[in-house]
Amino acid sequence: MATTVEDTTGARPGYGSLLRTRGALSFLLPGFLARQPFAMLTIGILLLVNHTTGSYGTAGTVSATAGVAMALFAPQSGKLADRFGQAAVLLPGVVVHAAAISLLTALALGHAPLWALLAAAVPAGASTPQIGPMVRARWAARLSGQPLMATAAAFESVTDEFTFVIGPVLATALCTGVHPAAGLIAEAALTLVGGLLFAAQRRTQPEHGRAAAGAAEAGEKRVSALSVPGVRVLAVVMLGIGTVFGGMQVSMTAFTKAMGEPGLNGLMYGAFAAGNMTAGIACGLIAWKATPQRRLLLAYPALVLATTPLWAAHSMVLLGALGLVVGLCIAPSLITGYTLVEQLVPAGARTEAFTWLTGAVGLGQAAGATVGGRLIDAHDASTGFLVPLGGTAVALVVLLALRKALTPRGGSLVAARGVGHREPVAVD
Repeated sequence: MATTVEDTTGARPGYGSLLRTRGALSFLLPGFLARQPFAMLTIGILLLVNHTTGSYGTAGTVSATAGVAMALFAPQSGKLADRFGQAAVLLPGVVVHAAAISLLTALALGHAPLWALLAAAVPAGASTPQIGPMVRARWAARLSGQPLMATAAAFESVTDEFTFVIGPVLATALCTGVHPAAGLIAEAALTLVGGLLFAAQRRTQPEHGRAAAGAAEAGEKRVSALSVPGVRVLAVVMLGIGTVFGGMQVSMTAFTKAMGEPGLNGLMYGAFAAGNMTAGIACGLIAWKATPQRRLLLAYPALVLATTPLWAAHSMVLLGALGLVVGLCIAPSLITGYTLVEQLVPAGARTEAFTWLTGAVGLGQAAGATVGGRLIDAHDASTGFLVPLGGTAVALVVLLALRKALTPRGGSLVAARGVGHREPVAVD
């Protein structure tokens, strides 16, 4: 039988306690299915358009257009979900997304001009369901202020990274082994089925509309998530992380093709994502003494350093090893970023805040794929790996310059000590 969080206070609340939270599995399982397409969309577009046009630059541009549309519309989706409820946004959204992907696929296979592909990529990206932020918002609604919230943040990061292990590998295998369009077709089908199943779990969705406004009147002022300075800083941080995802995707695709082993692209990217997932699991198990703010200031420079040698890799074994290291350095930054949202943003705007961060990752991914594709077309596959380094380096400068914005109002923090302890910590 499922138990509430209060039932487990006598034990150290780890992943087992989290999964025993009442109602958790009802939204986690369909949510896991529905979020797989998020990791399949851009690489599916990239592989299909590259197959039909023969250009990494064109493929990266179309993929980037979908990513930019997703990044711009994701926060609006979050606002609508906060106001009208998640189901009201998801039900029409998944139908529109499946139709848009079908149109884009047909145009690509029909060798339509670039402008037509770009026009179809806009609704395909804009209608991408924001399942990850919606799941995080459900955790925050149930666990806000409780020790298990830190565990939930780590668990969600692990789940995200697991999708980036499965999604690209599945999309690549379908595109190279079945049909160039099979990856996008599977993406549309999973979005439709998973999204409808997730939307049906209405009992666990956060309060919205007047109910949320009432909660805000009781103790919080209702604000836009982007009006919080810390959210803007975190968006830049996530933008830099997105350039790693986008740059790695297009560069690994080109690198494995140049080495004569295009079918290994999914495996290579899977090694990168596996490192991310492994680090995410570890972050949820460690009893942290440092605040999330300090952890982010340590983790992000490590990520920049890890991306530095990528461009010099000359074999797939070396690139796989370097990709694994980069993956290990991403999860701590992602987890602390999403954890800080709970400290910085009022409950009534958290879905919007999570979508801003997720959208920033998507925008960075799109920029990374576009710039990386252009560099590869102009030079060679290795130059595309300069994009993750450049993107994270710029974001690090912003993070260091504006780090004070990550301090919650009130002058004190609540630092998550691992997955089971929280205590007040003075801010330096």
